[in-house]
Amino acid sequence: MFKIIKRIIIFVLIFGFIGFGFIIYNGYNLYKNALNTINLTEKIAQIQEDNSYVKLDNLPIYYKNAVISVEDHRFYNHGPIDLFAIARATFSNIRYGKFLEGGSTITQQVAKNLYFINTDSNSIYRKIAEIFMAYDLEKNYEKDEVLEFYINTIYFGDGYYGIEEACNGYLNKNAKDMSLYEATMMAGIPNAPSVYAPTVNLDLTLSRQRKVISTMVENEYITQEQANELISMQNQFSI
Repeated sequence: MFKIIKRIIIFVLIFGFIGFGFIIYNGYNLYKNALNTINLTEKIAQIQEDNSYVKLDNLPIYYKNAVISVEDHRFYNHGPIDLFAIARATFSNIRYGKFLEGGSTITQQVAKNLYFINTDSNSIYRKIAEIFMAYDLEKNYEKDEVLEFYINTIYFGDGYYGIEEACNGYLNKNAKDMSLYEATMMAGIPNAPSVYAPTVNLDLTLSRQRKVISTMVENEYITQEQANELISMQNQFSI
């Protein structure tokens, strides 16, 4: 009996490794095909030529802090992927029996926005391709550059791509002129623009903004007093 069980385990492990290898192979092919269409340097140059492209240094520091705080608070301390975040997200999703959070880093999201935005979002191959592309990004660009690519390629709803377009559309101002209050609101929208865009459901926009504010307190970007003041301002906001 023991020999039979041992053989079954070995058989399962072998097929598991084969299946895993198949997934990696297909993900790698998706990544290589994307680069063969247009290489990374050319792709970055392409987005930087857009009239709405804005440099990170031209944005308020509190917007940068808000984005990092709510999207990837360990951004400067991990590599292209964050194994801790992946493990935490996996545990949370299994615990509650549904998809509640992902473990993608800002760099992985940039990879998706640049190359795989039109690829099946549920494809495991796309996730693998994003990881390969994320390593390419951090091999060739500094963290601040990757963050700059992120804020210029994320979708804010209503047809707005990038923070400059979104500020022009929602706030009627340039991104560099955002207030702290506006920055905390804008940082929350890309998580789910079809839900959090202020033109869709303002109550949910403000709820997401409170989440951004709380993470900024947790990560010591703002004080609790500042947070309380920002939340009190929500009653005055309209769009």
